[in-house]
Amino acid sequence: MYEKITLPNGVRILHEHIPHVRSCSLGLWVGTGSRYESAAMNGASHFIEHLVFKGTTTRSAAELARMMDGIGGQINAFTTKECTCFHGRSLDLHLPEMRDVLCDMFFNARFDESDVANERGVILEEIDMYRDTPEDLVSECLSAAVFRGTPLARPILGKKSTLERMTGQSLKAYMKAQYGAERIVVALSGSYPASEVDALCRLFAAAEPGEKSTFTPAKYTPSFTVRRKAFEQNHLKLAFPGVRVTDPERFTLQLLSDILGGGMSSRLFQTVREERGLCYSVYSYGSSYIDTGLLCVYTALGRETENEALALIVEEIKKMKAYGVTDEELRRAREQVKANVLMGLESTNTRMNRLGRGELYFGRVMEPDEIIAAYDAVTSERIYALAQRTFDFSQVSFSAVGKTESAEYYKSRLQELMAE
Repeated sequence: MYEKITLPNGVRILHEHIPHVRSCSLGLWVGTGSRYESAAMNGASHFIEHLVFKGTTTRSAAELARMMDGIGGQINAFTTKECTCFHGRSLDLHLPEMRDVLCDMFFNARFDESDVANERGVILEEIDMYRDTPEDLVSECLSAAVFRGTPLARPILGKKSTLERMTGQSLKAYMKAQYGAERIVVALSGSYPASEVDALCRLFAAAEPGEKSTFTPAKYTPSFTVRRKAFEQNHLKLAFPGVRVTDPERFTLQLLSDILGGGMSSRLFQTVREERGLCYSVYSYGSSYIDTGLLCVYTALGRETENEALALIVEEIKKMKAYGVTDEELRRAREQVKANVLMGLESTNTRMNRLGRGELYFGRVMEPDEIIAAYDAVTSERIYALAQRTFDFSQVSFSAVGKTESAEYYKSRLQELMAE
């Protein structure tokens, strides 16, 4: 069981004591990401994520790194479209040092202009790296198309034109405005003394309020987009409107996706790869946000086999829409996801993520038994009903990168397949 403390300034501290482990994980979660940025500040959240590692008012970046290596710990961070997290993991006896480093970075990052210039170059290289990673590029192109006209369409990393205008002063001011106390969730899991919770309360009692959290609602628009690049394979992604992150049907969608393309026994893996040998990788997954979501199918394969593979993918989607799933498929999918939930509890880092994400999105953290019960409540009838709503062919979207045909070609081809 976890405990929650809400400080007078609005900071929420969640901690879960696990006495039988020797590690502890600490996460500083903030309810802000790229969709909260203005067009001019696109990429600011990710830029800040980088800069907090470049030194504080009392420690250089090298000193921070040496301190963590000296205790055998790890610190890292990630930025999404809706949240940012700075996190660390260490042995329980070194939690004070790890907490000190992580909080120093969070509260006292120096935002030196020379560091901004250097890190801008690093991020531009990171952008180029993602452009050379077709699986990431096809997803970015899809989001930009289906959510166009809203901040959810913008890349998390930003663009060269926006990054070049950012300074240490502007990024520091942005962090002060967007990383206010009411958006902060501190998550601690593992072995630790009560004094560590007290220390976190003292540190975060000093967090100042920020600006009110606002974002532009996203709107899904069916889209077809291609990006021609000289990759060895064509990377294809189909998408349908999914469910928002808090939708009660998220458990149903997870099982639907697992049966369709979530593992080696899934329909897409068995049909497209195992029986026909058309690709190495094919899978489906759900992607959810505060107000919307997607259900996607991805594959990578040669141009000469993509038409056959698309036909098989559409055929499997049509079968699921028409006939639903079998009881045996549901049983397998349910056991897979339940095993993932329960085995994940053996990791303090997974538990920390569960605390932070649950509080940010739901204002509470579901207990493992509650999650298991939610998956057990999913029936084949619920999956069939969701498939009927989700697989609306008038709402299908498509993204492709590689040595592709035109967007109109794929649109026409999919329309033919779906009409058969």
